[in-house]
Amino acid sequence: MENTTYGNKNVGEVRIADDVVAVIAGIAAMEVEGIASMAGNITKDIISKISGKSLAKGVKVEMEENNVVVCLAINVRYGYNVPATSKKIQEKVKSSVENMTGLKVRKVNISIAGVVVEN
Repeated sequence: MENTTYGNKNVGEVRIADDVVAVIAGIAAMEVEGIASMAGNITKDIISKISGKSLAKGVKVEMEENNVVVCLAINVRYGYNVPATSKKIQEKVKSSVENMTGLKVRKVNISIAGVVVEN
């Protein structure tokens, strides 16, 4: 939550929902080469089909005031270096969330859920 001021006058508050941060993080992660898909649990998969929130699949966001911790579950393409790809994801997600929301990203945790072999 952040107060918005115009001149010397406080004009209100801006609140960013966890789902908004999750979608930004999911899109940013998918832009990194070597990512096959986001991984999610069955409940989230069903919810995404019903609500169209598939962009936040496999993303968990924890917010404390203006600090954010993002946890991602991903599937990596076979043949890509997992530590190097994970580092790129962490950098991309941190940069995207901070630039688009003004929030401070404390951590980007990544869980490798699987490896995808493409034919």
